[in-house]
Amino acid sequence: MAKPSASKDSSARGIMITVKPYGPTSEELAAIGERVVLNPALLDYIGHSKARLLYVEALEEDAPVKSGRPKPPRAFRATLYDDKRHRTVFADGLLSAPRKLSLTESALPPPPSDAEFAAAVKIVHRDAALGAALAAGHLEPYQPIPALSLTELPDGSIERRITVGLLPRGQNAEHEIVAVDLAARALTRFEGRAPGNAHPHPSGLCGVPHDANQTTADKGTAGQVWVTVSQGGQTLWRFLAVRPAASSGTNGSGVELRFVDYKGKRVLYRAHVPILNVKYDQNACGPYRDWQYQEGMIQAQGSNVAPGFRLCTAPALTILDTGSDTGNFLGVGIYLRGNEVVLVSEMEAGWYRYVSEWRLGTNGTIRPRFGFAAVESQCVCNVHHHHVYWRLDFDIRTASNNRVREFNDPPLAGSSKWHSKVFEIRRPRDFARKRKWRVENTVSGEGYEIVPNANDGVASAAPDAPFGRGDVWILRYRGSEIDDGSIAIGPPYEANLDQWVNGEAISNHDVVVWYGAHFTHDVNDAGPAQPDHIVGPDLKPVNW
Repeated sequence: MAKPSASKDSSARGIMITVKPYGPTSEELAAIGERVVLNPALLDYIGHSKARLLYVEALEEDAPVKSGRPKPPRAFRATLYDDKRHRTVFADGLLSAPRKLSLTESALPPPPSDAEFAAAVKIVHRDAALGAALAAGHLEPYQPIPALSLTELPDGSIERRITVGLLPRGQNAEHEIVAVDLAARALTRFEGRAPGNAHPHPSGLCGVPHDANQTTADKGTAGQVWVTVSQGGQTLWRFLAVRPAASSGTNGSGVELRFVDYKGKRVLYRAHVPILNVKYDQNACGPYRDWQYQEGMIQAQGSNVAPGFRLCTAPALTILDTGSDTGNFLGVGIYLRGNEVVLVSEMEAGWYRYVSEWRLGTNGTIRPRFGFAAVESQCVCNVHHHHVYWRLDFDIRTASNNRVREFNDPPLAGSSKWHSKVFEIRRPRDFARKRKWRVENTVSGEGYEIVPNANDGVASAAPDAPFGRGDVWILRYRGSEIDDGSIAIGPPYEANLDQWVNGEAISNHDVVVWYGAHFTHDVNDAGPAQPDHIVGPDLKPVNW
């Protein structure tokens, strides 16, 4: 059962943070998983095959009424994989009645679970040569990117294998990535010691020392909380926060905020990062589409207030702050810094470490931030370019009656610095014109401005252009457009947001703004993890 709410008071500024758990717990979802695998309907559906349970996730409503009262998850999805038939099986049901299942299947290979990776490592230990090196401590296993190796079989089906990276820890040991077939308990070694999109680098390893396989949070791990921030008896902020492991989207979306209200008025229905990718110079590795559900450890002092949430007595520290890939807490740290409430978590995707952070000020400013770091790998020795795409589903006061205006100084035409966007459109950043955007309610006049920061870059000027597809998209809200549907294995790797720019009217409607930012990482020049390796805009209230 959920714990009662917990609070932290900063008496010097009179700021109170209250956190209340929401939704099912990990234990409740695990219990459902145990019942699902024994369900007669599932066993009959699978037949003579064997299907592994990968994870159980709580599902939000398919078509929620945005103006309605938020409701806790009612449904779940259990994901299983059938090696014999090379298929993914989905078992959907209600949390209150898990015996009744809706069963479907897909040819798309699912991301590996932590248990699958652990099983793959055990099989590598059984290999005569690699097992001896592992036992002697000359090699250390880790999860690389991509996490799966896919091979098309003669009949057109896709063979799914788990990749295992091996870091050199002994004299004469070499970095290698292998693929493991769990069903056949067989190991494949690649020519050149790695798949084609993870070429070895002649200079050896670069990056922060690896975390020695500290625990990570699996996809679907439960964790949602209501956060209320008050000052002097007035409620300033109220929103639902979702940990990365439970976040929405095909590949997760980092720390996710929903139902964001400032001073009792709605700002955002949902804010998250559903798309994240990376491109290397000369295609030295990759390209990759990354996942954002696998949490890594952070340093956080305080008390646990819900699954995956810790209310901190001091700022929570990530790899960008400490230069270390180790920590003492898995999930989201919540703390007060000055007049801002900060939510921060660290995520792992192979040899990348990403920091997902939201800073909410008492003055109404929201500062979404995303950070980039790298741990030991041969790939990250090469210059590479990260692209992060926030999805900001604004509902200024209401879901409807919103419009977007753009500011340019000097003006684009005539004397007015502001003009309205009438139809769906993709827009570049233009720092020379101080370009920014304002989402406002056409009835009340209240709004929020999206102000770019210099570190966010311009897609068309990025060294890997046109891989970074753009800077800002202004779209009509569609509940099905959470992300572009590309799974982390790829291809495709690029963000396919242009598919939704199809001429729909957006003025006086429900609008969504996608904000892309671009970061070039040269580990040899700037180091693998620095506090300024971050991007993100400022969202500022107007007429509030």
